[in-house]
Amino acid sequence: MKVFTYSEARQNLSKLLLIAQQEEVEICRKDGTVFSLMAKKDKKTSPFDIPGIKTKATTQDILSAIQTSREG
Repeated sequence: MKVFTYSEARQNLSKLLLIAQQEEVEICRKDGTVFSLMAKKDKKTSPFDIPGIKTKATTQDILSAIQTSREG
């Protein structure tokens, strides 16, 4: 884990963000307050990837409903 003072973090923000992609970074203020910085894990899922649902409808029921809707 890397530790930066507030001033160092401000002056080297780009470098600090690159380091935070790999490991936790702490930023310490003069008053003793400590902040932790880490990159979020990238979710590699599609927004269209939704969980399925259980239903008693059969494929034939669905096809019949589609056919009926197209006739009217």
